[in-house]
Order: sequence, then C-alpha cells, then structure tokens
Amino acid sequence: MALPGDPLDHVKASVMGKLLLGVLATVFLVLGLMAVGLSTSIIGGGQPSTQAQRDIPAAYLPLYQAAADSCPGLPWSVLAAIGKVESNHGRSTAPGVTSGANFAGAAGPMQIGIGGKAGNTFGSYAVDADGGGADVYSPPDAVFTAANYLCRNGAAQGRDVAKAVFAYNHADWYVSQVLAIAS
Repeated sequence: MALPGDPLDHVKASVMGKLLLGVLATVFLVLGLMAVGLSTSIIGGGQPSTQAQRDIPAAYLPLYQAAADSCPGLPWSVLAAIGKVESNHGRSTAPGVTSGANFAGAAGPMQIGIGGKAGNTFGSYAVDADGGGADVYSPPDAVFTAANYLCRNGAAQGRDVAKAVFAYNHADWYVSQVLAIAS
C-alpha cells in the first residue's frame, strides 16, 4: 500500500498516462488506416460485396457509384455507408426522410441539413443530378449533394475521408460507424 506522497504514486500516474496515450494513439491509427484504405480503394472502392448487393436497393447502388466518381478519391462505399446510417438507403419511415425534416433540421435519404441545428448544407452544396431541380428528397440529388459536400470537405483525391465524414456529422462514433460499414 502506497502512502500519500509515496514515489509510487508518481510512477502509477505516469504508467496510466502512457497507457491512455497508447489507447488513443491506437484508435487514431486504426481510423487513419481505415481512411487510407478507403481513399486508395483498398477498402470499399472496388466491386460491391454480396452483402452490399443484397442490402443496397438496386436504384441506389449506381447512384452511390456515379456520385463517388464525381469526386475522385471518394469511395462509393462511404456514400453507401452514410445512406445506410442516415435512412437505410431511403427506406426509413423516420421524420425527414421523404418529407419534412428531422429534429435537427436534416432531410432526405442522406439526411442533409436544410435548417435548424443542421444548418442549410443542402442550399450550399446542392446538386441537381436528375435535371428536375435540386430536391433534397430526390435520391439522385441527395446522393450527389452528399458527394459534393464530402468532396469539398476533405475527400477529394482521397486526402482525408475521415475528416470529410466528420464534417458531415460531427461525432467520432458516426465516423467510426460509417467507415466500418464502408469497409
């Protein structure tokens, strides 16, 4: 048992600090490696897996792929992972997916900000991908707008896909979840 002021207290604190730094470094290394793998097509840039083909609606898969092609370095699987997390590829019945907005002010199948806490991301990055006028509820417009947003926030040329996903939703758990699904 160490007494107050015992030199062992300093050693224990030093070991605990180093252990915490090691854990944090490992987490960032894993996220960094996933981002590099995604941006170089080692992870998520190739052909869709059997699981992806079963899960992603037939109309969405080519949208994710074409939208990713509009931003060289952005893997289509990252767009698909965001679509999965945000609205289960447009299949969710949650508020804001097909009309209105969610509690934060996001809307459409990619849950892009149209006001409120989410800001007006759609207004700033909107892409009219289907020629019918930019519409956050239109899957082509929403997916291409999400690609445009990610591209302009770090994903271009695969520079920092994780940073771009973090810009999309400012939560570390979200980045981890999207990158895990994408891989």
